[in-house]
Amino acid sequence: MRAMGPGSVSSFLKTILDVVYFVLLASLGVLVVAAIAGVLLSFSPDLLQRISSRLEINGAAGDVGDLIPMLGVGVIYLILNASALLVIIGRLRRVFATLTAGDPFDPENVRRLRLIGFVLGGMEIARYAFGVIFEAVAPDVSRLEGGINLTAWFAVLVVFVLAEVFREGARLRREAELTI
Repeated sequence: MRAMGPGSVSSFLKTILDVVYFVLLASLGVLVVAAIAGVLLSFSPDLLQRISSRLEINGAAGDVGDLIPMLGVGVIYLILNASALLVIIGRLRRVFATLTAGDPFDPENVRRLRLIGFVLGGMEIARYAFGVIFEAVAPDVSRLEGGINLTAWFAVLVVFVLAEVFREGARLRREAELTI
């Protein structure tokens, strides 16, 4: 099977990215609606207490008022993460569109890959920041993940190296076009 062009692996991957992009877009919409509903519910503590008693949220977690900051931080983190993933997948869709068209060394791909690298790095920094914020908001809740994620930082470096490879490929293509 071919790597580039119509009917290739890259066109198949672009189709998958298209589906993931729209599912992620819908998920982000649901998260935003949930965040708005949470903000509106926070203005009515009595209603929030009735909902929590019907759902039996009280108990191990304590008062429902203790849950609001944790849920708020969690929802904000999820919205930011989903937005960042949307940017990454959107740029990957455009990169794969150029691969499907048979033009991998489009100069725009360099900018797209650099943006993906910056967003990946930003996501990792945001994970550290939200970990600190979450510990401040809920000190008695144990964190599931912590420390420096070397895999994520390696991925950031790989994306920046790929951007430079694409930049060099675009430069070589420009030179070849001038000599012909």
